[in-house]
Amino acid sequence: MTPDPQITPPVKKAHAIKIIRQSVPSIQQLRLNQKNASFQKFSNGVSTKAGSPYALIIALILIIAWATTGPFFDYSDTWQLVINTTTTIVTFLMVFAIQNTQNRDSRAMQIKLDELIKSNHSARSEFVDIEDLSDSELDLLHNEFKDLHEKFEEQKRKSKI
Repeated sequence: MTPDPQITPPVKKAHAIKIIRQSVPSIQQLRLNQKNASFQKFSNGVSTKAGSPYALIIALILIIAWATTGPFFDYSDTWQLVINTTTTIVTFLMVFAIQNTQNRDSRAMQIKLDELIKSNHSARSEFVDIEDLSDSELDLLHNEFKDLHEKFEEQKRKSKI
């Protein structure tokens, strides 16, 4: 049987993604989001406060206080162990709080860049999700842009002559 020329196949509509700021999440999502939100608030607060001048002043005061107590404890091993253990614990915990904040900031930046790439029709759309490429692939792209920049600079020099 041959298809009837008067019957047209159904037209597929392009799917558009619409960002909805207000939606009703499921109860499981709410519980998960509450746990994540509280950790995000905590890590944001820690990162913000740890990067403040007041945190530096407090750290300096604690180190000076520890150093001045040295003579009272005859600079014993226990006296040294206090500062070593304290700094190790604080550093260990800060890594996780700061990394969480950094990961979230990085993800948000990637989404913003992806949106800019998507909105610019002359941009290469394959650059969306470029962060998932291997190091060698990123090196190739970096060299490509480096060469483009050098050619552009050379053209600028030639046009001035």
